[in-house]
Amino acid sequence: MALGIIWLIPLIWMVGTAFTEASYTMSILPKTKPTLDNLKYVWNAVPFGRYYLNTLIVVVATYSVQFVTVTLAAYALAVLKFKGEKLIFIIIFIQIIIPNDVLISPNYMMLADLGLTDTKLGIMLPFFGSAFGIFLLRQMFKTVPLALSEAATIDGCNLIQIIRHVYVPSSKAAYLSFALVSVSYHWNNFLWPLIVTNSPENRTLTVGLALFAKSKEAVMQWANVCAATFIISAPLVIAFFIFQKRFINSFVSSGIK
Repeated sequence: MALGIIWLIPLIWMVGTAFTEASYTMSILPKTKPTLDNLKYVWNAVPFGRYYLNTLIVVVATYSVQFVTVTLAAYALAVLKFKGEKLIFIIIFIQIIIPNDVLISPNYMMLADLGLTDTKLGIMLPFFGSAFGIFLLRQMFKTVPLALSEAATIDGCNLIQIIRHVYVPSSKAAYLSFALVSVSYHWNNFLWPLIVTNSPENRTLTVGLALFAKSKEAVMQWANVCAATFIISAPLVIAFFIFQKRFINSFVSSGIK
């Protein structure tokens, strides 16, 4: 409980400062009525609308592709029996503990050779596969009774139909957990979009926030910086509080088998 309160203090201060007049940002207790002026100023000072659109495109498109790739890979590792299955799973599992930042240099050189730098596709391409997603769904698929897929086969379903109508519906909790992890990671990802993009047309929210924080509009203006941070973080915080029970339960159930 105490740790939770300590963790919330910076968040509460950030939210309070975002809605406080600039002259009172250092006050411990609020001395004025809440105002939306900081949010309006920040939204108009920087093209946050464009950054929001870019981020939404990156997040939604990346997860959409991941949904397909991790589902097929997880099904193969959980259900199909083939030579080298365990070795492939171990290699995928090892990738989970390798930081993505280690691969920045080779990924950037690959994108440069393909002519995909400063593009939204360039931001997304290295993340179209997910070792964590494969691991999570493999664990969940192993809890699905084989009798269900056998019954679907008798009914005339092919492989794709079995995955679509048996395994995917039975693993909704795992998909939700992976969605929250994927969305939060790509929503907050800063270093890779910063390196691979150069123009406002392709920059994401985190890069836009960093550029705004060091601009003359934000120098020593904590109210504006907090307002910009609030604009970026509010959607994720709200989503977490809405789905936190499913998020926790699905992670617990994914480790059963």
